Amino acid sequence: MTNRLQVGMSFDRTFPPAFVTEAARALDAGGAQQLWVIEDCFYTAGPSLAAAALSVTEQLTVGVGILPAVARTAPVTAMEIATLCGLGPGRVLPGIGHGVQEWMAQMGVRPVSPLTALEEVLVAVRRLLAGDEVTSHGHYVDLDAVRLEHPPADPPPVLAGVFGPKSLELAGRVAGGLVLAEPASPSYVRWAMKQAGRTPGDPDFHLATFGVLCVKKDRVEAYRTMAPWLAEQLQEPRTPYTSLPFFDDLAARFADKGVDGLATMPSEWWTELAPVGTIDDAAEHLRGLEEAGVQSVGLFPLRDVEAARTQLAEVVELARR
Repeated sequence: MTNRLQVGMSFDRTFPPAFVTEAARALDAGGAQQLWVIEDCFYTAGPSLAAAALSVTEQLTVGVGILPAVARTAPVTAMEIATLCGLGPGRVLPGIGHGVQEWMAQMGVRPVSPLTALEEVLVAVRRLLAGDEVTSHGHYVDLDAVRLEHPPADPPPVLAGVFGPKSLELAGRVAGGLVLAEPASPSYVRWAMKQAGRTPGDPDFHLATFGVLCVKKDRVEAYRTMAPWLAEQLQEPRTPYTSLPFFDDLAARFADKGVDGLATMPSEWWTELAPVGTIDDAAEHLRGLEEAGVQSVGLFPLRDVEAARTQLAEVVELARR
């Protein structure tokens, strides 16, 4: 694997905040390239976790996936990102998305048009990070001569964390890249980039993905471990699944044989879907992502801190291949 693909761990939203510095130090010392922190309502805050991780590392890039567009005002979001860039110059990959609309409604900030809100926020944040003075009187972003006092010297690409066709098209026009939620297969990546109107490997459009990591010495054990998770996902399949070239066969197999059918499905299906199986299977999945133009990968461990500690070594091994 070349050095173009940057590999790291995703910090699950359920993990205690204090674990982020331990994980960041281990990844940095081991030679992994990235750590992705997750901001979901109402768990832990992305910028706080990112600041903690940046402060205890020297080389690690920290991604933030993702900040809901309307949870903060655009200037505050830009300030958060600029502050992180000051703590770790060149080591920040921020993502902004719609946020789960039910959560936005709970907070009283649900926009009538999530697409319009996201576009206005992305445009304003990118301009502010570039050091521009911004005046904007949109539907959701209303600014009067706002300028950051400490914009980053080298602004990071602001990634859009989206998955629908209209949102992907918007991202291709106004974002600095994409962050695609798990499970991001190579086939899903190619589909998403087509919707965005972007060419894989575009140097001006940073492509990041998330995946679920399960590595065992016996790949069958890994498949059995992850089959219930996949069965749950297939109850209401989203585009990461429907874009799979074998989706119809997968759905038919699940309908006929249930979880056992997923545990025994062809190995190449699992390898396409996620870094699941042996360590070599996981590496093959990452090679497929790299060939599809992915530049950054965040791997989710199991939702258990002790298990995640073990999986840190696996992430490091994959990052160093």
